[in-house]
Amino acid sequence: MNATQAGDRTGAHTDEAATEITGARERIDDLDGRIIALVQERMAVSSRIQQARIASGGRRVNLAREMEILARYRDHLGRPGTTLAMTLLELCRGRA
Repeated sequence: MNATQAGDRTGAHTDEAATEITGARERIDDLDGRIIALVQERMAVSSRIQQARIASGGRRVNLAREMEILARYRDHLGRPGTTLAMTLLELCRGRA
């Protein structure tokens, strides 16, 4: 691949930069796959918790616990962490 082709695919201006970007993108794709698998696992665990809570006469959602999770993500990732946590909680709440 020449520098022009490299720039077309990666935005890089040299073959060396294109190679580095391509390798880093492969790593990101791998990480994204692992994150998706972990989110799916989290959804399954959350479902089991909700089922146990409902079976014992409790509510499906524990708002105090959700506030703890929001705070943890905010503390570790800053303000965008809250948005990420909200999305995870929404995914894991399941259907009413």
